[in-house]
Amino acid sequence: MPDRTLPSSAMNAIGTARERAREELVQEIKGSARRQLAVHGATALSLRAVARELGMASSAVYRYFPSRDDLLTALIVDGFNALGECAERAAAGAPQGSTPAERWQVTWEAVRDWAVAHPQEYALLYGSPVPDYKAPQTTVPPAARVARVLIGLIREAESQGTLRPVRRMASVAEDASDGLPGWAAARLVECWTQLFGLISFELFGHLTNVVVKPAEFFAQTVRETAAWLG
Repeated sequence: MPDRTLPSSAMNAIGTARERAREELVQEIKGSARRQLAVHGATALSLRAVARELGMASSAVYRYFPSRDDLLTALIVDGFNALGECAERAAAGAPQGSTPAERWQVTWEAVRDWAVAHPQEYALLYGSPVPDYKAPQTTVPPAARVARVLIGLIREAESQGTLRPVRRMASVAEDASDGLPGWAAARLVECWTQLFGLISFELFGHLTNVVVKPAEFFAQTVRETAAWLG
C-alpha cells in the first residue's frame, strides 16, 4: 500500500489553517459580545445570546469561552491592551526633541480620544463593576500599561531635574511605584486618578451643563497637571 502519511509541511499547513480559523471565530465571538455591551451593557452579556447572533450552538461557544466571566475577561484584556497601545504609541510618536511635559499632554489626549471613540469598552474598564465578576490577575499587566507610560515620563522628568519634589510621603504600594520615590509615586497616582476621573465624568454625563467644551477643558487640565508636576 502507498504511504498516505502527509509530509510535515502539509501537516503544518493544516495546523496553521485550523489555528487561523479558530482565531477568526474567537474574534467573531468577541465582536458579538461587544455589540451586546453597546446595547445591553456588561451585566446582560450572555453566551447564549452571542451564539444566537452568530448562528452557532451554545455548546460551540462554550468550547472557546467556558463561561461569561471568561468572555468578559477576554474583552477587558483586549480593552486595556488597546488603550495601553494607544498611550504608548502617542508617547513614542511625539516629535523628536519633545519634552516629557509635551509627551505627557499627547499621551493624555490620546487616552481621552480612545475613550471617546470606544465608550462602551471604556465603561467596561472603568465603569461600574459587573456584579458577581471578579477580574483575574491576567488583567493586571494590561491595565498597568497606561500607568507605565506615565511612570516613564515622570522618571525622565526626575532625571532632568525638573520634577518638583514635595515634603511628604504617601501610602503607595511598593510594587505600584515601579522604583519611583514615594513622593513621585504619590503624584503619579494623583494624576492617574485625575486622568480617568475626568474622562469618566465626561463620558458618563457628569460634566453636562457644567463644562461647555470638554475637549478644551481636558487640554487645559493636562497643561496644568504637567505644570504642577514640573
